[in-house]
Amino acid sequence: MVLAAMVGTTIEWYDFFIYAICAGLVFATQFFTALGKDALILSFATIGISFFFRPIGAIVAGHLGDRLGRRAMLILTLLLMGISTVLIGLVPTTGSIGIAAPIILVVLRILQGLSAGGEWGGAALLAVEHAPADRRGLYGAFPQIGVPIGLLLANGVLALVTALTTPEQFLAWGWRIPFLLSVVLIVAGFMIRTRVAESPVFEEVRRTRARSSIPLVPLFRHHWRLVVVGALVFAANNAVGYMTTGGYVQSYAVKSLHLDRSTVLIAVMVSAVAWLVSTLAGGWLADRIGRLRVYRIGFVVQLLWMFPFFALVDTGNIALLHLALILFAVGLGFTYGPQAALYAEMYPTSVRYSGAAISYAIGAVLGGAFAPTIAEALQTSTGTVYAVGAYLAVVTVIGLVASYFVEDRPGQPLSATSDVRADDARTV
Repeated sequence: MVLAAMVGTTIEWYDFFIYAICAGLVFATQFFTALGKDALILSFATIGISFFFRPIGAIVAGHLGDRLGRRAMLILTLLLMGISTVLIGLVPTTGSIGIAAPIILVVLRILQGLSAGGEWGGAALLAVEHAPADRRGLYGAFPQIGVPIGLLLANGVLALVTALTTPEQFLAWGWRIPFLLSVVLIVAGFMIRTRVAESPVFEEVRRTRARSSIPLVPLFRHHWRLVVVGALVFAANNAVGYMTTGGYVQSYAVKSLHLDRSTVLIAVMVSAVAWLVSTLAGGWLADRIGRLRVYRIGFVVQLLWMFPFFALVDTGNIALLHLALILFAVGLGFTYGPQAALYAEMYPTSVRYSGAAISYAIGAVLGGAFAPTIAEALQTSTGTVYAVGAYLAVVTVIGLVASYFVEDRPGQPLSATSDVRADDARTV
């Protein structure tokens, strides 16, 4: 079960990150070259466009997940993401089919956004709802580590392709290979997820007929404050994380600091390993000192490291880039590892998928949607990456403050019969 949640999430985010990284390294010249100096900003903006469709994916998957089950949604979102990714690898460039090329690219990116919006909630709940009460933080961290593993795979495949091709070959056709390889991952993920048992908590809901016919109605009637607070907490992690997952650091290091592309991708891979370890540590620690306490430690680390991080990156020294990214990952892991357990314990069973998925999706819009675009625009307009650091510091403070407006409920029963329905029982 934990393996299925982790593997599926890994595949989803490999697909998602391949696009984000190529937006910074490839798409500006292959699809948006007519825009001249604004091509890179628009290329990053296509990353953000998909985020606006995440809430739609979350609403649809959340409704069906609360009505039909978590397992079915995991399979559907996996297929949607995988097929969209393979098709991106087949889209002709603007030089071949003109304006139709960027339009097709954006449509497929939107489909990725719909999938990403619905996938996380199902994977997180499947892991947490199967977990013993005293190990939900650790179990819930496994779908979370699918993100750094996906980042590791995406950067690794791109680094390998970059090393095996000339710069001209990479831009001409090499970048397509990672997208097309997704078909292998789709088959593997589909086989694993079709063998997973449904969440025991949802099975109880099915037996007791405690399902809501329209989960969104009770969710926003009784728990809208949780949706807002949960979104703000995640937004602070997501904006910072998208400096690497959204391709900004890779693009800045290659194009502004003139570092070798393969070397930069390897540095990001090393940081992904550090992020994986710190995410697992965050989940494990959340079972011992509480979800929100771990979050707050992570936010403080993010805040304290923000400006030293950019100072080290800006040196153009590859060893210091490694150090900057590794320490950068510590705060990210501590503000990501406890998330699945926190979100699952925030909402009653009948609206849990909808609540978790929508909080996550809105947080992604507020935090990560245009973080690379904002970062690129700030750095271009001010001439310094410290403007980017200031922007991320503000977002981090907002997340830290928001964490004080939700109740920590570790170990609380997740079954339908033990639900506390009142909104004020879950917020402070």
